[in-house]
Amino acid sequence: MVKTEDKILSYIKSKGQATPSELSHYLGINRAATHRQIKKLMDQNIIYKMGQSPTVFYALSENVNKTEQIKLATKDTKIINENFLLISPSGERKSGTTGFIEWCEKRKEDPKKTAVDYVASYKKFDKYKKDGLIDGKYKIKHTFKEVFLDKVFYLDFYSIERFGKTKIGQILLYAKQSQNKTLIGELIMEIKPRIESLIKKLSVDAVGFIPPTVKRELQLMKEIERQLNISIPTISLVKVKKEISVPQKTLTKLEDRIENAKSTIVLDESRKFKTILLIDDALGSGATLNETAKKIKAQGLADTIIGLAITGSFSGFEVISEV
Repeated sequence: MVKTEDKILSYIKSKGQATPSELSHYLGINRAATHRQIKKLMDQNIIYKMGQSPTVFYALSENVNKTEQIKLATKDTKIINENFLLISPSGERKSGTTGFIEWCEKRKEDPKKTAVDYVASYKKFDKYKKDGLIDGKYKIKHTFKEVFLDKVFYLDFYSIERFGKTKIGQILLYAKQSQNKTLIGELIMEIKPRIESLIKKLSVDAVGFIPPTVKRELQLMKEIERQLNISIPTISLVKVKKEISVPQKTLTKLEDRIENAKSTIVLDESRKFKTILLIDDALGSGATLNETAKKIKAQGLADTIIGLAITGSFSGFEVISEV
């Protein structure tokens, strides 16, 4: 008896691409059952999705046969499958070994040898994590003359040497730039448990979300604030509108970033708290978080201020200019 998955693959191969409705009609099963089969094949990177609802097509991944032919060491595939993500220039998402092999082939690198290097690099950077957090206080202390943040954490590095953006770094970038609700939801599912754990562990009694500079129809930080739905109070941080909006990411000098944060973020708050958690999407220099913390302390609104970035740069003053 031919498996449903094999029927789907056979149909897509013969047509080049197929919609969920076409597959449901061909298989003689309802849409829900069809989507369950599609999800299995997508999770295995055998097929990929093109378009957004209501116009969606599925096609065979180009690297399926190559992935079957190139067998990476078991100890390497586990880390690669859990942590590697490739988003192609055309917007196709390929995770795990399928994406890794394509990444290698585009660079004319041996996947087996490169897999060993990737795992070694991943483990090197993973050593900086403790309980799912990276302590960024050392970086901040060596960047600013005065530090107003009592603690600073990242959930992950934005990128790692040689291999570029991390999985969470890529999801953050494309969720923000493309305003993709699916990616935003995925990002929030990834970060929510760790943020809730940090709030509980450090007895945080208020949270603040760094406001965006660039005007977008769907603002990432506003969506994160809404979907996190944190039960503790949220302090009011306002981005002041200037004649010309200058995004932090366009500024390469530290002093310019400090000036930008100092003159554009206003604290509209009178309530007092013991510990405030400030959340930002990416930490390049840390100027925005540090200047915001300075304003909070100047007004005596908190005893302790903790900064948290979804991603941060690895060392020195590295500007994350994309997000």
